[in-house]
Amino acid sequence: MTPTQKGPWTILSAEDVYENPWIRLTHHEVLTPAQTPGIYGLIHYKNLAIGVVPVDAEGHTYLVGQYRFPLDSYSWEIPEGGGAHGVDPLESAARELREETGLTARHWRKLLEADLSNSVSDERAVAYVAWGLTQGESEPEATEELAVRRVPLTEAFRMVEAGEIRDALSILSLQAVRLLHLEGKLDLSV
Repeated sequence: MTPTQKGPWTILSAEDVYENPWIRLTHHEVLTPAQTPGIYGLIHYKNLAIGVVPVDAEGHTYLVGQYRFPLDSYSWEIPEGGGAHGVDPLESAARELREETGLTARHWRKLLEADLSNSVSDERAVAYVAWGLTQGESEPEATEELAVRRVPLTEAFRMVEAGEIRDALSILSLQAVRLLHLEGKLDLSV
């Protein structure tokens, strides 16, 4: 491989060492910005991370609970999932909300875009707030064993503050809703 520049880094070689339908792990031999030899592992995510904070007419949201294999622990989160690159993230968000909670929404607003772990991965996320909710049947994937809780938004905020919600996209999204609401920039009455 001919050395290539990536910002101040020089990539001397790159080898894909693992791949599955969701991620690819590439090992790089590099020259650091200080021009010293080094290595860099990069996890490439094949999907966009999608999150939704659904808010009903009574000011409640819906949290999804599930066991997370990498952490060996149970996690309460906003409805989340993956969306294919090249597909409108809003379309993916509506699908995830329906699959995990059975909810559909008449109104949507993008909350944020984020890089979730930019020191080792290129995982990008988009999150929305959704309201004007209608309840239907959930359709979780066969690999998912989910619990759904309807809680006041204030309880979800408390759970973030108490460390009971630790998922990064959930924290970012709930805090964005809280901040927009406090600043009077989030009207969910439409």
